[in-house]
Amino acid sequence: MTEPHGHPGPAAPPGAVRSLIPARIDRLPWSGFHTRMVVALGVAWILDGLEITVAGAVAAVLTREDTLRLSSGEAGLIATVYLVGQVAGALFFGRLADRLGRRRLFLLTFGVYLFGSGLTALTLGQGTGWYAFLCFTRFLAGTGIGGEYSAINSAIQEMVPARHRGRVDLLVNGTYWAGAILGTVAELWLLQVLADRLAWRVGFLLGPLLGLAVFLIRRHLPESPRWLAMHGRQAEAEEAIARIESEVERAGHVLAPVDAGKAILLTEAPRAGYPTLLRLLFKRYPGRSVLGSTLLITQSFLYNSIFFTYTLVLTKFYGVHENRAPLYLIAFAAGNLLGPVLLGPLFDTVGRRRMISGTYLFSGCALAVTAALFQADLLTAASQTAAWCVIFFFASAGASAGYLTVGEIFPLEVRGQAIAVFFALAQCVGAAGPYLYGRLIGDGSDRTLLFLGYLLGAAVMVIGGLTEHFLGIDAEGRSLEEIATPLSAAPPPPGETARERPEATGGPNSRGPASV
Repeated sequence: MTEPHGHPGPAAPPGAVRSLIPARIDRLPWSGFHTRMVVALGVAWILDGLEITVAGAVAAVLTREDTLRLSSGEAGLIATVYLVGQVAGALFFGRLADRLGRRRLFLLTFGVYLFGSGLTALTLGQGTGWYAFLCFTRFLAGTGIGGEYSAINSAIQEMVPARHRGRVDLLVNGTYWAGAILGTVAELWLLQVLADRLAWRVGFLLGPLLGLAVFLIRRHLPESPRWLAMHGRQAEAEEAIARIESEVERAGHVLAPVDAGKAILLTEAPRAGYPTLLRLLFKRYPGRSVLGSTLLITQSFLYNSIFFTYTLVLTKFYGVHENRAPLYLIAFAAGNLLGPVLLGPLFDTVGRRRMISGTYLFSGCALAVTAALFQADLLTAASQTAAWCVIFFFASAGASAGYLTVGEIFPLEVRGQAIAVFFALAQCVGAAGPYLYGRLIGDGSDRTLLFLGYLLGAAVMVIGGLTEHFLGIDAEGRSLEEIATPLSAAPPPPGETARERPEATGGPNSRGPASV
């Protein structure tokens, strides 16, 4: 175990401890532990992308006589129920993630998803009762995935070293599109080799089958040491960080000493529910609240508008057969996946403000250019898809960085709830996009209305980019506690001014009775 060095500083005031936990986490080199954690936690977004894609691919199948004999409206409502479940799950489990810990919640929410999605395949009959059962299972699966947004983003941000936090968070959130590709290919294949009545069931079982293996890996991940330290569980925090450090050292890394001057003074975290969060949003951090809500609402509106209506555009305006339309999704999803993967490192080096504002502004301007080409009837199905790939290569990186931002800029004690609130707000506003653009598409006889819709989407993204430019937080390479001071941070003792200690402290551990 590496000992801290430097002057230990004044003694902690009564009831407070000096914690070096955050600094010990941030000084760690990348290791097998981090890779395993990212795989185990990040697979949730792959499953989300797979779930939504499979549900869209089998919607028409479920209307047939030999399956569930749903109406088109009933088939479409299934996706809505899933999205409503995501919002409910984010709000409910987001509160629990802050109260009970990241580990408990990323096990619980994943279990809820696996159970709900598995039950979907057991919809065995037709009629009102079985349809209600189907909707319930989709809602249940949605709540699990919605809860994952809070628990997973919080855990990853708190356990990944600061210099890697941006690229890792973008990579994890961007893997949603790997799930979309997997779901498209798998369901197209299943519908060819299996009878319809079996293919849709197997499609909904793909997620649980993949998830069961990952669930076993999750069981061996520790609780966030940051969360433990800031909730008064100092011995458990020390045990968790020591376990991580030990694994890193066994891999051959030599850990540098940690300066005891980086310690943060902590008291036990106060109970912080949604009322506490609202006070922070409107009183302490109004600018950050505007930033977080704008970034997530704008990207949600654009994505829901384009993604859920892209097949209508291809079939109505370009004459693509409906059976071939999903193939274009593979190229579209590939562009969305490559953006966070290739651009992610730049969010840690070039910086958050420049990269987020740049990706939003570029995607907005590129969409406006594409809208003009569409209006002039200069695009084909292939060139339209290619344009979307370029636009969303950048938009996907920016959108993933939106989730990174709302997790970074609020205190640990309300981080899960902050992610949940902004996610829920974005989903509610973004849900209007598909309906609006569906109306604009109409029967495909008039391009002007959709042209105006594309210009609206472009303006929305430009607004997001400008908001980031003026209100963005330069969080790259900085400790989470420096970006947003924890609610459990104690005032500095006499002789140590606020200027002498980090604004948002959090640090490694010094060995002593008043340190963790």
